[in-house]
Amino acid sequence: MLPTTEPRRARPLALILVLIFALVIAGVLWWWLSRPIDLTERLPVLTPEAKAYVKNLKLSDVEMKATENALGQVLVEILGRITNAGTRPVKRAILQCVFYDPYGQVVARELVAIVREKDGILYPGETRKFRLPFDALPDTWNQAMPQLVIAEIVFGDES
Repeated sequence: MLPTTEPRRARPLALILVLIFALVIAGVLWWWLSRPIDLTERLPVLTPEAKAYVKNLKLSDVEMKATENALGQVLVEILGRITNAGTRPVKRAILQCVFYDPYGQVVARELVAIVREKDGILYPGETRKFRLPFDALPDTWNQAMPQLVIAEIVFGDES
């Protein structure tokens, strides 16, 4: 009885399929890593007009709390109020929170929306509460209140 050659043919076919699959994955990875990234779409922009208006957005009653969840993870929250003391409605305001280590070195920068479009426009004279949660701060953070800087303002009267 002669041995069959079918198993030998199956092995090269399986190897070819594995190689094709690996090439497809490599191609997708290459495309993903080499695509151009437009950082202007991701980073907030503080226009000269918005920079002049920053003094009209007042933060008050700002406090920091830390709580531990059932998994032992610490959730840090910054709570407070923002008041629009100017004359223009604000549709969106982005706050940059800068966290430092005990030596004054920056260990984290977090961008968070303090006024969001989905919550509605912050009209002149209006005050609104805010809550900024952080659950992934580095262990080297000095546990002090971060520096809070308004990084972007989008006015409600703009189309």
